[in-house]
Amino acid sequence: MSTEHQFGRRPSSPEASARPQNAKKERLILQSPRQALRPEAAVAPPPRRRAKAARNQIVVFFNFLLTLVILSLVAVGGALYYGKIRFEEPGPIVTAVTHTVRPGSNISQIAQSLESRGIVSNSRIFEAGVRVHGHENDLKAGEYEFKAHASMKDIMDILVSGKAILHPLTVVEGTTVAQALNRIAENEFLVGDMPGELPAEGMLVADTQKFSRGTTRAELIDKMIAQQEAVIEEVWANRSPDLPLKDINEFVTLASIVEKETGVPNERSRVAGVFINRLKKGMRLQSDPTIIYGLFGGEGKPADRPIYRSDLDKETPYNTYLIEGLPPGPIAIPGRAALEAVANPSITEDLYFVADGTGGHVFARTLDEHNENVRRWREIEKQRAEEAARAAEDAAGEATEEQPAQN
Repeated sequence: MSTEHQFGRRPSSPEASARPQNAKKERLILQSPRQALRPEAAVAPPPRRRAKAARNQIVVFFNFLLTLVILSLVAVGGALYYGKIRFEEPGPIVTAVTHTVRPGSNISQIAQSLESRGIVSNSRIFEAGVRVHGHENDLKAGEYEFKAHASMKDIMDILVSGKAILHPLTVVEGTTVAQALNRIAENEFLVGDMPGELPAEGMLVADTQKFSRGTTRAELIDKMIAQQEAVIEEVWANRSPDLPLKDINEFVTLASIVEKETGVPNERSRVAGVFINRLKKGMRLQSDPTIIYGLFGGEGKPADRPIYRSDLDKETPYNTYLIEGLPPGPIAIPGRAALEAVANPSITEDLYFVADGTGGHVFARTLDEHNENVRRWREIEKQRAEEAARAAEDAAGEATEEQPAQN
């Protein structure tokens, strides 16, 4: 037996004998049946080398920047969300308050003034919110009222709307320009000096003006002049064609006399008709209010000063008991109703009127009728004077009885 056969080796196959002599001999690995049945482990792939671009410093730098941008966007988004919540949440004021935004104030000054009064909780958030909404140049000056717990957005909306608190100032028909200007000068909500050039008598509108705190006196006066001029021109343009009036100044002058003669609305047109008839006939107007204006001017007659008989003979440019026709200018501010009454007076034959004791007047076509009406009026005046004297005596007697006895 050969040696190979003795050691249990198979005889070599033709293929094996054909292998090169220097080929590496295969090693036989003896395995148990359990090991033979186990799956073989996968062969790990060869390690991949890191790309050179990933190691490039520029790529690393840009990755860092991208991270910063993302973090910044997250931070900004969070800040915006927080600011939006604060901007729209109920505010700190527990009751309604008023606040004045002065003309010329910028957004920062407005925000700080609101915070200083506790109207907003944070001036920076308020300012930022206004800017985000694009209203940094839209906040208007004025005095505003903010309701309890108004949010910063509510406050912004109010300031943008310009719906400020409006204060009234009323000029009553028949007031003189001087009296109206005194009221304007004394008004605490207006600012600034009175204008150097004052309007002519009758050339302020008789109406209620509404203005915001901080409006200048000059602005309000200019507005009232413009309104009165517009009313006068409108009514004058629609006047009756046969009026004995030369120009618009005479028109306003007669309207001011009618305004002072009666406060009864349905009498104005008839009173105007009386004066129109007298002008057409060349009669003197004989209006008591013109005497008073000639004596006291725009300041007006003191309340306790009566008109004396001697006043009728005092020569002034406004004494229509002495001058022919109309005085040189208005004696008060006529309202629209008085202007319309003169522009289209009642068609009547009346030439006289006198007080009737009830606040109105009684009219007459002839002097005899008028004198009888005057007599009745004087009886009414005499009776009232006697009643007033008796009332004064009774009041004095009661005061004497109530005095304590002297020891």
